[in-house]
Amino acid sequence: MKPFLKAGSIGTATFSVVILCFLFLPYPWLQPEVLEEEEVAAIEQRGNQYFEMIAEGKNLDRPFPEMAIREDNALTPAKIELGRMLFFDPILSADNASSCATCHHPDLGFSDNRARSMGFGGQGIGPARTGGVLLPRNTPTIWNAAYNIRQFWDGRASDLEEQADGPIHHPDEMAQNQELLVEELAAIPAYVDLFEAAFGTPELTYDQVTYAIGAFERTVITSDSRYDQYARGDREAMTPAERRGLNLFRSLKTRCFECHNLPTFANPDFKVIGVPEPEGVDPDLGRAEIVGPGYEGAFKVPTLRNVALTAPYMHNGVFETLAEVVDFYATGGGTTRGMDGFEIDDKIRPFALSGTERDDLVAFMHALTDESNKPAVPSSVPSGLPVVPRLENQSPEMAAERARVPAVDAASVNRQGNHLIVAADQRIQDAIDVAQPGDTVFVEAGVYHETLALDVSQVTLIGEHTDSTRAVLDGQEMLSDGMVGSGSDIVIEGFEIRNYTANGLMIDLATNITFRDLHVENTGLYGVYPVEVVGVVVEGSTVIGARDAGIYVGQSKDIIVRNNVVHGNVTGIEIENSVNALVDNNEVYDNAGGILVFLLPNNPSKISTGCVVQNNKIYNNNHVNFADPNAIVASVPSGTGVMILAADDVRVTQNEILNNKSAGVAILGLATLFGEDKEFDVDPTPENNWIYDNQIGGNGNAPDAKVAEAGFDGADLIWDMTGLNNSWDQADATKLPYTLPESTWSDFRRRANYRLWQTAAAML
Repeated sequence: MKPFLKAGSIGTATFSVVILCFLFLPYPWLQPEVLEEEEVAAIEQRGNQYFEMIAEGKNLDRPFPEMAIREDNALTPAKIELGRMLFFDPILSADNASSCATCHHPDLGFSDNRARSMGFGGQGIGPARTGGVLLPRNTPTIWNAAYNIRQFWDGRASDLEEQADGPIHHPDEMAQNQELLVEELAAIPAYVDLFEAAFGTPELTYDQVTYAIGAFERTVITSDSRYDQYARGDREAMTPAERRGLNLFRSLKTRCFECHNLPTFANPDFKVIGVPEPEGVDPDLGRAEIVGPGYEGAFKVPTLRNVALTAPYMHNGVFETLAEVVDFYATGGGTTRGMDGFEIDDKIRPFALSGTERDDLVAFMHALTDESNKPAVPSSVPSGLPVVPRLENQSPEMAAERARVPAVDAASVNRQGNHLIVAADQRIQDAIDVAQPGDTVFVEAGVYHETLALDVSQVTLIGEHTDSTRAVLDGQEMLSDGMVGSGSDIVIEGFEIRNYTANGLMIDLATNITFRDLHVENTGLYGVYPVEVVGVVVEGSTVIGARDAGIYVGQSKDIIVRNNVVHGNVTGIEIENSVNALVDNNEVYDNAGGILVFLLPNNPSKISTGCVVQNNKIYNNNHVNFADPNAIVASVPSGTGVMILAADDVRVTQNEILNNKSAGVAILGLATLFGEDKEFDVDPTPENNWIYDNQIGGNGNAPDAKVAEAGFDGADLIWDMTGLNNSWDQADATKLPYTLPESTWSDFRRRANYRLWQTAAAML
């Protein structure tokens, strides 16, 4: 990619020509690529709002995002009632035979229980509908559609008003003429009254039709499922199977939570997962049909709320049951199905589930069912046309409800004041389940085979630790996680965590979490894994053998990682899409990559800024990279000391960075990792990073093959020349390119240096 950074690739004569001409070349490609200030400000605003949302949350009981409402379409009771009438009235279709509710029936989860929708000319409702135009995609539910950033599977509508407009006049759906519809409505006195009450004028317009429907659909909200009751503190609301399923859902074994984000269980992004098309059907390009190349096969991440009501599943209804959906993901989604031309999301990877685990995961998705706010089907509509009848839901999931049994065994818990004592023959989870704010759960030395769910707050969990013994969580190479949870104001210390298949300790969507004095070894992808947390401390711990990062802090803010020892991992410490992190006085060695500060696309947080990496010993990080080849971290070259990828305002100072065979410190833009033609939802350019006053040397002497493939030689300091305002004050370090901007350089000198090396690249 940057062949001029290869040693010896530019000769003296060529270099002299470059020096004479580079300042005067007018070509636009010699200007650094930067986002407009407005774009950067918008990304930063989204980032700040995201962290405010986390801080305002109450563990699993997360605040829903702000509902997008047009300024000129305020919700009023009169407008909502008009929208309800229109939603159920077949007058909206050209043949007066189908209404919005024909395909979005409230008894069918506001879908139609069909694999693919039946459009204009169809007879009947739901799965029995026949004879019309067979549409290419499955009917999306309207439940919580008000929280969607964009509407339809491919996101072609920006809001509910635009979505309501599409089917009405589409020739394959309702095929209605807009002007004729307004004339029909205006001829019905009851509608004239309803429109005047809603909009204050007797003059009907087509926009008012879509505005009223959009207003009604914003009231179709589900937020009181058994899961929600559990999230609000009712620990008996979910069965043991449902709670185990929740643990799996938010485990890195399955990674479900990374796309189906709480509390909507949806996602504003469009993902490529590689769903197969039915035999004989051409691949559906999805989002690419709207925005062009780069999104082939990408579709909206749908909500999982009321998902048990809406079978069959996926954009084309190819899967009949939730068990089939789980199996699809477990076998690697499209990564194992030869989806040529589709760039499958890196989170889609195979994982192993037992039959019981699959059942538990499906049971949890059933716990997301809530129809308590289902709107009533009107007995009649002003047009006098037939209203859809009440129906029995045809989803095969509805026959799968399980017996409900108590989830908590409180009788065995030994309480002594505000201390809960767990002996080696007892369950830690039982003590956690009865813990109250201010309690300490003390776990005596011994070996415990559990996955802990820590969804309470203001609790300290201490494992007994003497010179010769510890309280040990051992997954026996079978359990997925040592701990998952969303509690706040939590301290976890003293434990050994070992032999899990997904990760050691994971806390997400929380505030003020401390991990202290832990020994974590062989726990799958991650050792210590706080994600979406405001206020993180990881200190005094040892982490070994993680297949991704030993200590990973992602999508978080206000972070301290200090006094830890991390070795034998793919990467030692990773700070990803986070704000205000201090990585201090850690010993990081024998990993493939030492310390990473990343900004990656398609994550909830869209910013990475304000990280300080100081006083660390970062040496001999030359371990083979043993990550999953489909993971982004697999692209980190063995022999990397510190890598800054697209992050801003990172300070790397007072560290010992020694003998890392590929690079001491590398600053890269996203294009180097993902390709020049890729579009990103984050600022791909690293800016305002400063590398200074480190003891640095012996790096880059035997670079990994990945370094050569990217067009680099090894060095103490490597820059791919993305970002104009990065600085290096390391006089004795080896550098690529050979002149790196220093903190005292003027803007003119920085731009001149940039043009120099870009010109050199163009002349080779």
